[in-house]
Amino acid sequence: MARRTKAEAAATREALLDAAEEVFLEKGVARTSLEQIARHAGMTRGAVYWHFKNKADLFRALLERVRMPFEELVEEIDDPGLADAPLEAVRLACRLGFIRLEQPRYRRVHAILIHHCEVFGDIDPLAMQNEMAEESCGALQEYFTNAARLGQLRPDIPPEVAAQLLQSCLGGLFHDWLRNYEQFSILERGMELVNTLLRLVSAP
Repeated sequence: MARRTKAEAAATREALLDAAEEVFLEKGVARTSLEQIARHAGMTRGAVYWHFKNKADLFRALLERVRMPFEELVEEIDDPGLADAPLEAVRLACRLGFIRLEQPRYRRVHAILIHHCEVFGDIDPLAMQNEMAEESCGALQEYFTNAARLGQLRPDIPPEVAAQLLQSCLGGLFHDWLRNYEQFSILERGMELVNTLLRLVSAP
């Protein structure tokens, strides 16, 4: 019985997050109340407070469902040979990230963060975006540093510059795609850009 109750609680939490995703996308985060989310999920406001302290807590939980730490993407590829091929690890991790982003949930939640969220109470979308960007750039720099150590990076390009180049490329692509995701495939366009940039920074 306890196991079933735990499973039901988890299902309720997921249903509330699904409802929040839909309402935030339609109304924006600041203009959405917990009462509206509860109604959209067919539940009471008490159910929301049982799982989340406030709207900021719910919003962070929504983001957690779509976070893609770079190191975890590399681990998912599960190829021991990538330890000696850091630039290939970067390429494959970017590809996996693009595939994930084309899933509706990932696209919608990132669109909420970028285009439908204002500074409101404990919610600071710019701080959240900066945290994610810094985490990504830091991980990229480690891979480019390994590439330089292995003689795979152009000697005239410092690892931190290579990481910033790729991070800026990915950030621009991401924002362009979210504005009109039906205009192009982020997987196809993204891999064209990533492959080109990695060729440019690779040692001859």
